[in-house]
Amino acid sequence: MTASRFSVRQAAVIGAGTMGRGIVMSLANAGIPVLWLDNNPQMLEQAMDAVAKTNAHNLHLGRIDAAESAARLARVTPVNDYAALAGVDLVIEAVYENLELKQQIFRTLDATLKSSAILASNTSALDIDAIAAVTSRPQQVLGLHFFSPAHIMKLLEIVRGARTAPEVLDAARELGQRIGKVCVVAGNCHGFIGNRMLATYVAEARKMLLEGAWPHQVDAALQGFGFAMGPFRMYDVVGIDLEWRARQLAGVGMDDPLVQVDNALCEFGRFGQKARMGYYRYAEGSRQAEHDPEVDALVQRVAEGLGFRRREIGAEEIVERSLLALVNEGAKILEESIAANSHDIDLVYLNGYGFPADKDGPMAWADGEGVSAILGRLERLQELFGEHWRPAELIRQLAASGKRFADVREGGI
Repeated sequence: MTASRFSVRQAAVIGAGTMGRGIVMSLANAGIPVLWLDNNPQMLEQAMDAVAKTNAHNLHLGRIDAAESAARLARVTPVNDYAALAGVDLVIEAVYENLELKQQIFRTLDATLKSSAILASNTSALDIDAIAAVTSRPQQVLGLHFFSPAHIMKLLEIVRGARTAPEVLDAARELGQRIGKVCVVAGNCHGFIGNRMLATYVAEARKMLLEGAWPHQVDAALQGFGFAMGPFRMYDVVGIDLEWRARQLAGVGMDDPLVQVDNALCEFGRFGQKARMGYYRYAEGSRQAEHDPEVDALVQRVAEGLGFRRREIGAEEIVERSLLALVNEGAKILEESIAANSHDIDLVYLNGYGFPADKDGPMAWADGEGVSAILGRLERLQELFGEHWRPAELIRQLAASGKRFADVREGGI
């Protein structure tokens, strides 16, 4: 294999939802011709219209001229079957998070596309190896996890499968740079780097709701630390119903105590900003989140129904538990070589999750606090709240040797 064999001259995108639209624009805006396929022709037509409107908006604002606007649109070609994709160098699948559906698509792509084509999935959490396994070319399968909106957000997580060829990773990095992304290579595990850490952070925020905090209080504390937005405001923006519908579809997780507030909000049609009410209320045409006492009452009902005795939780505890949840999971990710180094973890959090830029990322923040101090704080949380706070083994090793997360490289300290 040579690197040139995998250079991307023409790409294809499967899926015309929000993610597919952003990915198509990322490619087309960088000069890459894109074929676009969706099994719903009407959805694809609407998506093409949305791309045209975004171009018109950028033209109106003076970000691009008329010639560039026309060129961007001309690079996007809707197609109506897989056969039309046979000659592309790269395809990015961007359908909803369902492993069986993605496997079905990859089987078809493998049978249809030329032998040198790279097959990529935009999955945000699913097993890349399970997707690669249904193809005859696992060495040319990887994850390209864009962040929404994909044409604006800078981060691209490049997920290497067990058999992804180094030349294919190089081609993905080169593509990422070409479309103006900050690229981080992640190993294959549930959630990769960013969403695996986010799961622990969000779980802690949800626990604090049940224990005594209010959504607006958690968000205010974390925004006070410097986050672009707190976890509950984030869920309102993304849509609370996405995970709720995924739980219903999978038939898994609906009984988890931590999601009972989310479930209750969704049952009342409070899906977030798009419904003008979620954890907050939103006036017509406004993105301004307004505190809603009805949500506080709902949180209290759910917590008491689950048997929690609520207590006062201050901003300091909110920030401490949220940050240390991130750091402890980040340490496990380093320990397992899911990330090559702590700087990559920080890049993910700075560019994809709104971590305050002046704090340089969660692992750099932890190095600044001192790894020994972090260890002591985690051990205290373990005593108070249980085994899920057990410090990662890497943290113990670093504390014992007087080293920092920044000293860790793949394969050891």
